[in-house]
Amino acid sequence: MLKLDGIASFVAVVEAGSISAAGRRLHLSKSVVSERLAELERQLGASLLHRTTRKLSLTEDGSAFLHKASRIMREVEEAAAEMAERRGSLIGPMRISAPVTFGRLHLGPALYPFLLRHPGIELSLELDDRRVDAAADGFDAVIRHGVLEDSRLVAWQLAQSRRRLVAAPAYLERAGVPASLDELAVHRGIFYTNRGIADWRFESGDARPVVALRVNNGDMMRDAAVAGLGLALLPGFIVGEALKSGLLREIALGRPAAAESVYIAHPEGRRASAKLRALADCLRAAFGSPPYWEA
Repeated sequence: MLKLDGIASFVAVVEAGSISAAGRRLHLSKSVVSERLAELERQLGASLLHRTTRKLSLTEDGSAFLHKASRIMREVEEAAAEMAERRGSLIGPMRISAPVTFGRLHLGPALYPFLLRHPGIELSLELDDRRVDAAADGFDAVIRHGVLEDSRLVAWQLAQSRRRLVAAPAYLERAGVPASLDELAVHRGIFYTNRGIADWRFESGDARPVVALRVNNGDMMRDAAVAGLGLALLPGFIVGEALKSGLLREIALGRPAAAESVYIAHPEGRRASAKLRALADCLRAAFGSPPYWEA
């Protein structure tokens, strides 16, 4: 019978990139991790890793075994967490993906008190603006802004949100202030790559300015607008401070951008853990309704 500590060592080595790093993660010596890995390979009758002086890499058998080994470890960790939850504790690993700008400006400050209250939670937070596949990439949940598109996810709203059409005063002096959706067509726009050029949605229609810049990061979009490059359609949680300081001006067309949400979503068919539900409640309370960045 395969030993769980051998499977745990194998998964840790692959995730950490080396036996030494896996040992630090597991609080074991390098030799113990090596012995457990060797014993697992003997039990399986297959080599799982190519070992060189420079790096480790998966063999074909290792790649095939990794997926199920990772799932086994995740289910064991979830089972242990469920037992702790029955006793009123929130413990165990939790892996979350979130956008870079929102994570830096708003998610982090809301998370830190939560983690201090629940020191048994081992949170892995990955900030990335790409649209990850929560189930395939092994995330317990993803935090996103916009409209939920993946039907395989179960989403909970964390806060209401609305994007604002903004530009620098210098740009508006140079190009004029648009007064209607039709007039946006002759203006230069800054677009979010991950949404596409056709994403300028308003309650009464769509608009498509001339492309000045495409970029996959909200901070850079805001900075490009402040620099006078063109118009940007950005959520209040990114442009709020720039509007308050006068670096950007909001353009009122009488037709607000379509309403969106900040939401947390977990894969369909996977029971949401107590710690994930507690995290969602904490974030809702921290953001407020309406959220503080819309003040």
